[in-house]
Amino acid sequence: MLLRKNIPFKYVFGKIKYEILMVAAYTMLINLLYYRFDFTEISIPIAVPMVLGTVLSLLLAFRSNQAYDRWWEARSIWGAIVNDSRSLTRQILTLTDSPYQAEELEHFRERFVKRQAAWCYSLGQSLRKTDPIKGLDRLLTRRELNYVARFDNVPAGLLLLHGKDLKHALENGWINQYQQVSIDATLSRLCDAMGKCERIKNTVFPATYSLYTHFTVIFFILLLPFALIDSLGFMEIPLVVAIAASFLLIERMGINLQDPFENKPTDTPMTTIATNIEKDLRQMLNEQYEPQVEVRQEARYYLL
Repeated sequence: MLLRKNIPFKYVFGKIKYEILMVAAYTMLINLLYYRFDFTEISIPIAVPMVLGTVLSLLLAFRSNQAYDRWWEARSIWGAIVNDSRSLTRQILTLTDSPYQAEELEHFRERFVKRQAAWCYSLGQSLRKTDPIKGLDRLLTRRELNYVARFDNVPAGLLLLHGKDLKHALENGWINQYQQVSIDATLSRLCDAMGKCERIKNTVFPATYSLYTHFTVIFFILLLPFALIDSLGFMEIPLVVAIAASFLLIERMGINLQDPFENKPTDTPMTTIATNIEKDLRQMLNEQYEPQVEVRQEARYYLL
């Protein structure tokens, strides 16, 4: 996703440069026919493209709103993933306890927290149709990698490992049944978030609506030079180009926003979010294993 505040001019108009060149050439041709070869009968009333432009504006506004809703829903889902990942880590670090198996419990916590960070990366990569286990060898053990590699849906396999470890913690007495239910509810929310992302990914925007809107944009641009040629002369060329660029950019914006998981510059920044999640989870994990300090210092720390 583009994170810069100032989007490059070249990037914006680079998406429609060929369309703009065709519009400019088309408008120049109409202008030459009218003034050079005296084809004055080709002019039409300006009310014709105005009516069509009004209808087109409504179509583009509806499409842009629907596309933005899909993009914002995707971003909201990933915001919930951030919160649930932190909650899951907090539950694992604070609810599990064992006075006789401290070393084994420490390995359990570390494995669980790192697996959650790996799940965030894996979900983003699977939504973008890239290798879902690429780069996860630094967070998962070899046994875990071999296990999830058998799954078509790797994030689902990682959640299953979470569930198995949760059952193992209950059987070893590290958590009680009430704590298991609480942690499992967090896992269920993560599973729900994954399903919502997959719904957005697999539900395509209606192709017929996109096709009709595109045809309307093209028809409007084709009519515009004939309506402005009487009053503007050669000045209609830059004006038509500017109007056409505005409508084409709005249409292209809707196309880019409607698919937030397609690995485009307007994509939901899943890798950045996953990186921030890993950073937070690692800090929480390290804090849990710091040496004990005096009570006064601990109280001061929590007050801060």
